[in-house]
Amino acid sequence: MPMKRIAYLLWLLSFSFCVQAAQYEVVKLWDNHPTHKEKRPELRIFQPADSLRNGTCILICPGGSYHHLGLTNEGSEVAETFTKWGVTAVVLRYRVAMRGNHHPAMIEDFQRAMQLLRENADKYKIDPDKIGCIGFSAGGHLVTMGGAFSAHNYLADRGVKTSVSLKPTFVAPIYPVVSMQDSIAHLKSRDNLLGKNWTRKMADAFSMEKVIPNDMPPVFLLACKDDDVVDYRNSVVLSEALIMKGVPTRYLLFEKGGHGFGAIRTRSEETHNWCAMLREWLGEIGFFKK
Repeated sequence: MPMKRIAYLLWLLSFSFCVQAAQYEVVKLWDNHPTHKEKRPELRIFQPADSLRNGTCILICPGGSYHHLGLTNEGSEVAETFTKWGVTAVVLRYRVAMRGNHHPAMIEDFQRAMQLLRENADKYKIDPDKIGCIGFSAGGHLVTMGGAFSAHNYLADRGVKTSVSLKPTFVAPIYPVVSMQDSIAHLKSRDNLLGKNWTRKMADAFSMEKVIPNDMPPVFLLACKDDDVVDYRNSVVLSEALIMKGVPTRYLLFEKGGHGFGAIRTRSEETHNWCAMLREWLGEIGFFKK
């Protein structure tokens, strides 16, 4: 058999293996709901092996400046890391500005995801009291909103009824967008979230360092000083706000690491083991064994 033919078959075999390894269930967020017509928002549910399953579930919000979504490096690759820990990992494909969406579309999708996961906890073999969230870059802003704004039921505004809590049980913003203030804001994320006609009042309302509630869930926060996309001072002001409110927090600020590395594409010695640090913290706050 010609070498090119052999190489092609080997590539095809490896590709098929990767596809099989990355299998997930798709759940459309708004199917058959009259207030939403867009079909793209969905949950991608990655299940762990039954022998590893511990009942914990994590909702993953990729970044992309609220314009697009990094569904691989900040989505499926993160999910596969969590499933190895026995966690049911759910990637949220939420609405973004690239398709003409602004607030409240993103938080609506987040709360809808929390609703569907809690209402179907038995189906997905998860503990409804152990559903947390992790978000990267703009997704870090979204999960922080998810924790801070849980008292406001955005679903009810759309006529969606539910009796379950929409509040995540832990929040992990990773190199997150936090502030909408001119001095440190990620300008593209601000425009994409709030629209180009945003007001100062809107900027203040969505600067997360200004709106952390007393009942904010525990937070794992990570940033790198050499981040050349989102000013690391976003995480500094968020950590200060969390401390002021007495929120249980693990804050990691690295000298080097950059931005957009997700779970496995780390580029520095400091960030190489950040997932292990997150796993240890989750063990300390009772989500699974250390």
